[in-house]
Amino acid sequence: MSKVSVCIPTYNRAKILPYAVTSVLNQTYCDFELIICDDASSDNTAEVVAQWNDPRIRYIRHPQNIKRSRNMRSGYEAAQGDYFIKFDDDDALTPTFLERTVAVMESQPSVDFVCTDHWVINARNQRDEVATAANSAKWGKDRLTEAIIDDILTETFVHQSLQVGSTLFRRDCLSEVDFMRFEADGCEDFDLLVRLATIGKIGYFIPERLMEYRFHGGQTSLKQDIHFLSAKLFCLESYRFTDRPKLEIIRRSKLDGLKQVLAMRLIEKGETQRGRQLMQELAAQGPLSMKAKVGKVLSYLPAGLRQLAFQGFRQLRPDDYSERVRNAAG
Repeated sequence: MSKVSVCIPTYNRAKILPYAVTSVLNQTYCDFELIICDDASSDNTAEVVAQWNDPRIRYIRHPQNIKRSRNMRSGYEAAQGDYFIKFDDDDALTPTFLERTVAVMESQPSVDFVCTDHWVINARNQRDEVATAANSAKWGKDRLTEAIIDDILTETFVHQSLQVGSTLFRRDCLSEVDFMRFEADGCEDFDLLVRLATIGKIGYFIPERLMEYRFHGGQTSLKQDIHFLSAKLFCLESYRFTDRPKLEIIRRSKLDGLKQVLAMRLIEKGETQRGRQLMQELAAQGPLSMKAKVGKVLSYLPAGLRQLAFQGFRQLRPDDYSERVRNAAG
């Protein structure tokens, strides 16, 4: 039985899946099994996987699409290793990821999971130094040193400094929090780390870039935004930090901010009634922000004019580092 279980959930990514798989096969630490979970892809994913004649690879193909979180869950349920990592089919591990993270686990039995920093790469598998530095700064990874993380709840919930795709877990600790909540589909990584923190699990951070996270075109859409925001709304409404009053205030503030963003996206998409309902919930708690007031006004415009207005506002906003990487590389 392998020491580490590596899971790559995939769906219609036959062209870029080999980069992710090869990154695992090239690890300097070799005591692992690789579980590829295929969510009923309609492309040639099965043929691509068949090219590897490696007994460490286990291929699970679902006959019908069971959606993202359930596909991830299937890999976890099939895992047999003491340690577990899941990362997406468009990302990759650097060669020493398992060697470095397993070493921490073996030397520090109290640690439940080990996180690392990561590179930002584009559609051509090229590392972007500027975007990587900006990403590390945005999420506060650049201020963390190699050590056990002092306040894991603040890091996971407030700063969101940690990422599941660059984290090795003790598999046993994941069973305590029901690995992936299906209601959090689209936001399950954030939810998993927060729930581990709430039950006092211990995280360790390695400030080395030992994983590659890809930004590429086609990664986001209005429909996907709404799906993600709705899932995060479920998560924020499910948490309660009664023993941490400051965190509870932050949770409520995050909840209000999220409702505003979700309401704007719904109004843009044409789901006007649901968008206005969220605006009413916000108005019941206090005066609406200027942005929310504008969104409410736009909700009364015809759909075509409404979408033109939102597109115009979006063009006025300068691209951030993630959009620059996506636009530059396709």
